[in-house]
Amino acid sequence: MRLFFLLFALCPLLFAAPPNIVFILADDFGYGDLGCMGGTDIATPNIDRLAAEGVKFTDFYANAPVCTPTRTGFMTGRWQQRCGIEFAFGYQVEQFRRVKGEWVPEKDFHGLGLPLTEITIAQKMKAAGYATGAFGKWHLGFKDEYNPVNRGFDEYFGELLGHVDYYQHAYYDGTYGLRDGLKPVKQEGYFTDLINNRAAKFIREHAKQPFFLYVPHLAVHAPFQPPDAPQTPVVTKDTMHHGSRAIYKAMVERIDQGVGMILAELEKNGLTDNTLVVFSSDNGGERYSRNAPLFHHKATLWEGGIRVPCLMRWPAKLPQGKTTSQMAITMDLHATFLAAARSVVPASAVSEPPKGGTTNNEKPLDGIDLIPLLTSNSKPIDRTFFWRIDRSNRKQKAIRHGKWKYINDGNTMDLLFDLEADIGERTNLGYQHPEIVEDLQKRLKAWEAEIDATEREIWVK
Repeated sequence: MRLFFLLFALCPLLFAAPPNIVFILADDFGYGDLGCMGGTDIATPNIDRLAAEGVKFTDFYANAPVCTPTRTGFMTGRWQQRCGIEFAFGYQVEQFRRVKGEWVPEKDFHGLGLPLTEITIAQKMKAAGYATGAFGKWHLGFKDEYNPVNRGFDEYFGELLGHVDYYQHAYYDGTYGLRDGLKPVKQEGYFTDLINNRAAKFIREHAKQPFFLYVPHLAVHAPFQPPDAPQTPVVTKDTMHHGSRAIYKAMVERIDQGVGMILAELEKNGLTDNTLVVFSSDNGGERYSRNAPLFHHKATLWEGGIRVPCLMRWPAKLPQGKTTSQMAITMDLHATFLAAARSVVPASAVSEPPKGGTTNNEKPLDGIDLIPLLTSNSKPIDRTFFWRIDRSNRKQKAIRHGKWKYINDGNTMDLLFDLEADIGERTNLGYQHPEIVEDLQKRLKAWEAEIDATEREIWVK
């Protein structure tokens, strides 16, 4: 009889349905643009709903101040430098391959991608029995071997480059980016709308099995083109950044519309309670964004370049309407999603060799599972995060440990900020706390030494 009652008590754990996971990643989104983050001029009711019905982070960071490395951090769950990707793929990137132990410049703009030896979150989720779909901007490799359908996603629709014309779906040099799987496709429509429609369709078609849906929007990255304006002139290199706050507003609101479509499909199919939905940005906002109360913007290691909004809703698991100051970072989402899947799937099942790769050993993660921290009533734990820009024409390093943030901005001077008291990084306290500066410098140096000693086949900076 005791055994019967024990088994009865354990039944919900033994037969719990795996949670569905939806990750919506905006691009160049301002920290203060959402209503729930203090914004007043842009209507974001659907995204704000995630905060009202879930958890809002105040101290969430992107892995990097630009696109590709942050996406790499998410896909691998590790510091992006470990696989050699420290800056975004693009015409201005400095990129190299290791050939016979030497770094050789890679001259093909489309030559590199996320190394095939890296096991992605999609490969792990797929091995766990999840249907996997990605719809939006990829920016982790243009060639077929790097295509999402060859990196663990069952379905992919979107553009492979860093940015394209929202209507013509081509880069300003004429390179065409739109793909349905491996196939180049010609499809009319505003890019954000196409992504929203495909994301909603994926939920409808996979409502009967656990799914992992990744929606990496191009918006609100340049070019700044509003929705519902198909006669917008074709973007050129010179007009790439022409825009306004009004256009930015319209672009953000179209993202919010897509979030509403996703939430509606979850409700319609009875999936709301057991679906983890996360919204964030790949780096800080750019020229038309509102990053208040942070200082600076994308492509810098000041808070405005790396601190981003993040909202998480999972009614079956997470508290409702909670605001947390727990420090977290993009690569934590890899560990969090994996832990959610493994809560009902044996860990040994969630691993698969990367297609075309040379190893099937799962590499240690640098990120952590956030769910236990969010469901606990204890105080946020102190953590340490590192960032680096190491381009020939731009050097920045930063570390945050607890409330303290140290910045080395081009070797000009040592800057120390107490972010709890000075979120805008206005008052340098370095001269008052030389011992803290020294400690953070040592931590940063040790991290760099470990990272730089990691074996890697490409180097993008």
